[in-house]
Amino acid sequence: MNFNKEVLLESLTYPMPFGKYKDVKVCDLPIFYLEWFLNKDGFPKGKLGDMMTLIYQIKLNGLEEIIVKLKSGIKD
Repeated sequence: MNFNKEVLLESLTYPMPFGKYKDVKVCDLPIFYLEWFLNKDGFPKGKLGDMMTLIYQIKLNGLEEIIVKLKSGIKD
């Protein structure tokens, strides 16, 4: 997957629509949940899957500071 700025920015405000982490922002999903999801059935197709894939790659590679810095500029 190629890096997509719009997908990353949307993941900061997009709530998980189902499951144990329903209503948690995609960027705040714990890596163990993303790994479980990936190993169980794979990430869903479409926008949600793209966001989950990108966040998983960021967290897997220890780049969470990117998320922290971007979130500091967003007001709830």
